[in-house]
Amino acid sequence: MIDPLLNLAFSVYSSKGVYALLLGSGVSRSAGIPTGWEVTQDLIRKIAHLEGESPSDLDTWYREKYESDPDYSHLLGELAVTPTERLKLLQAYFEPTEIERREGLKLPTAAHRAIADLAAKGYIRIIVTTNFDRLLEQAMVDVGIQPSVISNADAAVGAMPLAHSRCTLIKVNGDYL
Repeated sequence: MIDPLLNLAFSVYSSKGVYALLLGSGVSRSAGIPTGWEVTQDLIRKIAHLEGESPSDLDTWYREKYESDPDYSHLLGELAVTPTERLKLLQAYFEPTEIERREGLKLPTAAHRAIADLAAKGYIRIIVTTNFDRLLEQAMVDVGIQPSVISNADAAVGAMPLAHSRCTLIKVNGDYL
């Protein structure tokens, strides 16, 4: 029996541009980008600190204090009312400091670069991701591709048809910017 990975590689190679790629937070987590849940937990930790508390179980503390489940979108809406405030709040989670840059953190990884190479060679034309960061876009620009990015309803309405786009990146949870 042929190894399923070999079968997949053969199919992608033989059917250029037919397959879409689905990416989760793991591809960026190894670059030091926190997951949405990790951002939520850090925001709760900061809220608790401002309240003069340091709970060991952040979820329970939040539920008891605010009588609702911790939710990324809700927390952002409460803590950062304007788009500018939201950008400033989230920037530290997704953009590298000079120290992080020197350490190779919050920069495109080998996985981001491999995906960009597949797109540059035409093997992958549609990428669907749950990630908020821009590491994949950076890796693609490095190989000469400016992907069409769909990160909200307005971008979807105005997007070039998938059949005409060299590479389309669909960010189902939006983009931190």
